[in-house]
Amino acid sequence: MRVIVNQVEYQVPNQSMITDVLALVDAKPPYAVAVNLNFVPKNKHGEFLLNENDQVEVIAPVTGG
Repeated sequence: MRVIVNQVEYQVPNQSMITDVLALVDAKPPYAVAVNLNFVPKNKHGEFLLNENDQVEVIAPVTGG
């Protein structure tokens, strides 16, 4: 199925979870994840089932002043 991760299209197997997508893009912590503009708590990444055309944002914190 098709999902968009940080504005890049990927094909992933059906029944993929957020953790599958994070491994696909080699995400390095710390980060926050939003699916379709809704933040998903880290403890839900392994059970959050993605759907066709979901838009996933992996957001790294920005430091500075």
